[in-house]
Amino acid sequence: MRGWDDLYPLPVPPSWVPGAAVGILSLHFIQKLLFPYFWADLRYLLKVLTYGARMEMYRLQGRVVTVLDKFVKLAEKQPHKPFLIYEGTVHTYRDVDRRSNRIAQVFLQHEALKKGDTVALLMGNEPDFINVWFGLAKLGCVVAFLNFNVRFRSLLHCVSSCEPKILVVGADLLGTLEEILPKLQKDVSVWIMAKDSTFPNVHTLLDKIEAASEDPVPVNRCSANSLKSAVLYIFTSGTTGLPKAAVISHLQVLKGAAGLWAFGATSEDIIYITLPLYHSAASLLGIGGCIQLGATCVLKKKFSASQFWNDCRKYNVTVIQYIGELCRYLCNQPVKEGEKNHKVRLAVGNGVRNDVWREFLDRFGAVKICEFYGATEGNICFMNHTGKIGSVGRTNFFYKLFFPFDLIKYDFQKDEPIRNKHGWCEKVKKGEAGLLISKVNAKNPFFGYAGNKRHTEKKLLCEVFKKGDLYFNTGDLMVQDHDNFLYFWDRIGDTFRWKGENVATTEVSDVIAMLDFIQEANVYGVSVPDHEGKAGMASLILKQNASLDLEQMYKQVVTYLPSYACPLFLRVQEKMEMTGTFKQQKFQLVDEGFNPSTITDPLYFLDNSKKAYVLLTKELYEMILSGKMKL
Repeated sequence: MRGWDDLYPLPVPPSWVPGAAVGILSLHFIQKLLFPYFWADLRYLLKVLTYGARMEMYRLQGRVVTVLDKFVKLAEKQPHKPFLIYEGTVHTYRDVDRRSNRIAQVFLQHEALKKGDTVALLMGNEPDFINVWFGLAKLGCVVAFLNFNVRFRSLLHCVSSCEPKILVVGADLLGTLEEILPKLQKDVSVWIMAKDSTFPNVHTLLDKIEAASEDPVPVNRCSANSLKSAVLYIFTSGTTGLPKAAVISHLQVLKGAAGLWAFGATSEDIIYITLPLYHSAASLLGIGGCIQLGATCVLKKKFSASQFWNDCRKYNVTVIQYIGELCRYLCNQPVKEGEKNHKVRLAVGNGVRNDVWREFLDRFGAVKICEFYGATEGNICFMNHTGKIGSVGRTNFFYKLFFPFDLIKYDFQKDEPIRNKHGWCEKVKKGEAGLLISKVNAKNPFFGYAGNKRHTEKKLLCEVFKKGDLYFNTGDLMVQDHDNFLYFWDRIGDTFRWKGENVATTEVSDVIAMLDFIQEANVYGVSVPDHEGKAGMASLILKQNASLDLEQMYKQVVTYLPSYACPLFLRVQEKMEMTGTFKQQKFQLVDEGFNPSTITDPLYFLDNSKKAYVLLTKELYEMILSGKMKL
């Protein structure tokens, strides 16, 4: 009797199949071992290339498609979809399109604005910020976003540097307007978001909006001739001096708007923006990103740590934005039940510390932190698409091909890049901190600053590696590890040199912040007469109901920091001065120094002879200045 196998013999695979299977498995394991990020890199690179190819296709077709063009198309395609949700009120794509048309019509009738004229916008976070922005953009105007935290002299400097024809002021900032109005240039026409005005020669906008037509303005007013033409002025945060007006082109707006999409956000997402709209993170990445996706944005007047997660639950938020210390503020809130009960899946931003990153994930659940690096005016961007804690992004051969950059050696004493005997800059090795520079070319241009050619020239490095090359100086020190991950190290203005060594302020801040009685530490360098370099000083904010433990402070810094990096001076403050984007303000602290006669805050000095921090008295201060006290 014949067996089943005889009647129906099993097919025998060709002899090469097992070998091929083993080969494929071997390749898989080798790839995992030697190239663990290959597929993640490939997916990200394909996204970048896809977006670039789309823009190149528009160029070849002779079309210039801007973010505003995309918004107008979306208002036609999905008119009833919520675009903005503000304080519970929904503003659809059509609502914003029509109201911005009204604003454009008002200025068309009442002001002799030409295409390319500048209009300055001094407003807080509210829907009319976006309506005015879009309305002016529809007239082909360049809109300058003014930082509403900046006052009097600095604000006047910002206004004059962008040379606006018109200044539009929000109803809640009339006090700020009152301060600068007497000193404001007479040729600047002032409009306020109100129906009546008590100021002389100041125009009102709200009453005229209600009476204006919703019809679109002529298309030729807003159509862009080139993606490289200016569309916005966004001011730098002014952490080291007066703010500068960075020129933002249509090209930069398009690149910024692609950020959320590149990290995996979709049209179904609801994005929560608590950052100020005058900053590029909120305006370009946030609002621009919503338009790129066709998504919905929940706009908050002002960031509130206590209301943050309640808002996320209330509006079913899926994507949040952060910058600077925002994540730390959330982690400092009292622990509550159900903190992981939300729908947030992506957190996009920059500047979160390693310890806060880990605490945020442990406490608030499986949120993918999408850290990126990019300066408002810069021509280089990195994105951490793998989620590696602490990294601002990752690079590879192909990325550098499209976005050429290098990390070069820097002399902190002379405050300039190191050049060899031939006059060329030198690249740092992997694992070493170097100044990040990005090549300026036709594909990656640098547009500079408005109103000051000298500031633009200062940001450029010429003859770096060869004759005729040109690089953008980011002013940031970065480290590239052996896996090609990039880490932010410090700002060159923040890094100082003491006893022949470079001190990174971020490293010192992180060590001090480990102490359980420290809420926040701001580290900077101060000049001491007859001493080279700058001595370290730390401004401290104590946690609520906590007291400064000088003994513990001394043990902490001498244990975890090299001797040259230990802060010589401590200053205990009630409140930390911050920029509007949650960055620590340093330059005023540097100017004030460590003089107990002029500083009312408690000051302490690291007395190495006593191996302790001691109260800095006027007598001790005089001893330091005279050289009797050894540093």
